[in-house]
Amino acid sequence: MNLPNSITFARILCIPLLIWILSTSRFGSAHGEKELLASALFIAASITDGIDGYLARRRGQITTMGILLDPLADKMLIASAYITLVQFNPSLVPAWIAVIVIGREFLVSGLRGIAASEGFTIEASELGKFKMVVQIVSVVAVILDHRWKEWPLFGGYFFPVHWIAWGAIWFMVCLSLISAIDYFAAFWSKIDRQVVRSRRRAFVLSRRKRNVVPTS
Repeated sequence: MNLPNSITFARILCIPLLIWILSTSRFGSAHGEKELLASALFIAASITDGIDGYLARRRGQITTMGILLDPLADKMLIASAYITLVQFNPSLVPAWIAVIVIGREFLVSGLRGIAASEGFTIEASELGKFKMVVQIVSVVAVILDHRWKEWPLFGGYFFPVHWIAWGAIWFMVCLSLISAIDYFAAFWSKIDRQVVRSRRRAFVLSRRKRNVVPTS
């Protein structure tokens, strides 16, 4: 197993650890140890998403296993985080929000699978990449909101953790829906062109067959 695949596999191993930290009572929340540790782990796991892809391209180590594991690890990390947050902080992440987020991931995976079977790919859009950043911010903010609604700063000011978490969650829901529509539109346009090409190819072949003069 090469280095990029090892990093991807490490991201997958972070998932049960994240769930255990947020679900267990071994870590006390009196001083926010659980929230800080879970946030740091999630941020570290999210950062590896860019590192493994960069190293794979830079070192020429793009493998079939990496192509399979990388998107799987991303979706498992996001899905497990939101499912756990439904229990950890239900006031900010009700079940229907988790359903939208996870449903969008399944939709995009399904569209990419169909596209691959038809011989074309759907590249990740800039909107999808931005949505991933918002997801990271929203997850970390919701975790911290479990312990701190506001974070004291210098000069008597407060960092509004709760309102940032609330805004990030709703912004993320909107981006998830918009990016899902964007992916579907890209898929539909390509599959439509694929059908047109197939019909033209069939038409050309049928005309060639008609123009063939049988010889005796």
